[in-house]
Amino acid sequence: MLKTMDTRQVAVSCPDMQQTETATQAAQEEALLPKRGGTSVIWLHFGFNSTDTEQKTPICKLCYKTIPAPDGKTTNLFYHLQKAHEKEYSRIQKIRAKPSCGTTGAIWEKKNYSQPKIQQSFAQGTPYEKTSQRHKQITEAISRYICKGMAPVYVVEKDSFRDLVKVLDPRYVMPGRKHFSKVELPRLYDACRAKVEKDVCSVMHYALTTDLWTSRDTQPYMSVTIHFINKDWTLCARCLQTAYFPEDHTGGMLAQENALKALTPVSTKQAVERAVGVCKKVVSAFSKSWKKKRELAKVQAVLGLPPHQLIHESPTRWGSRQMMIDRFLEQEKALSQVLLADKKTRHLVPSWQDVALLESLNKALGPLFEFTDALSGESYVSVSFLKPVLHLFNNEILSQKDGDTELTKAVKDGILKYLNEKYDDHATNNLLDMATLVDPRFKTAYIKEERVEFIKMRAAAELVDMVGATAPESAQTAAASSSPPAAEDDPELPRPTKKKKSLGSYFKKAGQSTTHSHPSRASIELELSMYLQTPGPDSETDPLERWKQHETNFPLVARLARKYLCIPATSSSSERAFSASGNIITCKRSCLKPNTVDQLVFLALNL
Repeated sequence: MLKTMDTRQVAVSCPDMQQTETATQAAQEEALLPKRGGTSVIWLHFGFNSTDTEQKTPICKLCYKTIPAPDGKTTNLFYHLQKAHEKEYSRIQKIRAKPSCGTTGAIWEKKNYSQPKIQQSFAQGTPYEKTSQRHKQITEAISRYICKGMAPVYVVEKDSFRDLVKVLDPRYVMPGRKHFSKVELPRLYDACRAKVEKDVCSVMHYALTTDLWTSRDTQPYMSVTIHFINKDWTLCARCLQTAYFPEDHTGGMLAQENALKALTPVSTKQAVERAVGVCKKVVSAFSKSWKKKRELAKVQAVLGLPPHQLIHESPTRWGSRQMMIDRFLEQEKALSQVLLADKKTRHLVPSWQDVALLESLNKALGPLFEFTDALSGESYVSVSFLKPVLHLFNNEILSQKDGDTELTKAVKDGILKYLNEKYDDHATNNLLDMATLVDPRFKTAYIKEERVEFIKMRAAAELVDMVGATAPESAQTAAASSSPPAAEDDPELPRPTKKKKSLGSYFKKAGQSTTHSHPSRASIELELSMYLQTPGPDSETDPLERWKQHETNFPLVARLARKYLCIPATSSSSERAFSASGNIITCKRSCLKPNTVDQLVFLALNL
């Protein structure tokens, strides 16, 4: 009995042993190096150890025996294969009988490769026809790169760019610069413009933003951007035009105000201007001297400060002054130490009064930066956030707190006064309330209690105008006034034959009509009331995604949402247009014509 069990145990373990031996052989075969420069087919079955640098001792890959091969001769190798491995020897002989009996031919036999035909070889060196699909695809891709990447057209004439394209596809012959500027870019512009027109023509409600800017060659331009919500409830923005605008950049709608002008007294304004001026001079001194930058890095390491660079104020960038002040205060100790070490810059060391003023400004302006940045987006709804943000400013962020300096309090009061006056305009206030109403996250939460009923009535009235709804009484009156006179009133007209009533007509409900009737004022108000009573989503929810899911539940209110939620909170989209133009009208391209600027900016922002 014990003997039988042992036999079974050995039988079970045999496959495991075979697998182990196979794995070992595979590892040994991979460890053997091939013959350097070997041309005979025999070297498919022989290799060398990695330690055999001169490759004088071949080893059989099938049985791992060492076979002597003096002077690199293969006679002994063929003899060993014939005696010890007859099947492999027969296969080798068949390969040797073919015209190509070298190692390369054997590898092709093993991998089932085939030599390319003569026609294929010549085709690989033949350039594409200009009318071929491949040539058009590459040319269009280069055109899109020029437009979307805001690269100059003369990049196609640079040797480095041409070498790159040549490596990627040797058969492609790149057209010249004039072909791209006169043919490809106008063609791409026409196609892109047609697509934008198609998108815009199907839109019922949209918003426009505009801004004025001056190019590097002091040419005035005005950019216009359209914002709308498409059928899939996606907020879209398209740059319509960048037009040459040789008029004064003035006007009530384009004027910019500064909230700091509300500060009092005048002495406080002067102190703030002086502190900010000192900050600018220090930043400028370090930006123009690499030695000071080097010393600043050393002092930062000693003081344990983060190795940050100073930030410059940019007049065209929102929040750049606050960012400059914040970074200056962060590095103030290191900056003072570096400035004191140089006699020429000791006068730039900020006084404690300057530092205190900058800290007060930073404390008041710091929390506003994130809000201004968030409200400047164009890919998500922002206008409905204005009322909640103003409520947050008035009650929490800009409210006076214990520990605030007189300057901090003055700055907060000045900002609040400026914002409240700016958005207290009757038309603007109505617009913001309507936008908040159709946002499922807020609805009436941030509308003043005394204005809630007024905004509801306004929303119902707008929906009536949208769908052409009228009261039932007025509809009957209009129908009566537009109907032709009865036959008995005009004797010249033939009397119509009286139609026999069907049995089903007696069961027809009152007010039911065979024609499609517009919703009444009462049904509109009912839908609006049901929408306002529905629980709202979380404040982090995308309102457009919410409307996409519930449009069928409130189809009339959804129309109102499309009208108001497409409005951007700021004109940052138009500002991005002239930021893009700044990358197009560079120092080397300052002589571009206005029409060319319009096309390049249009393609850069709409492709």
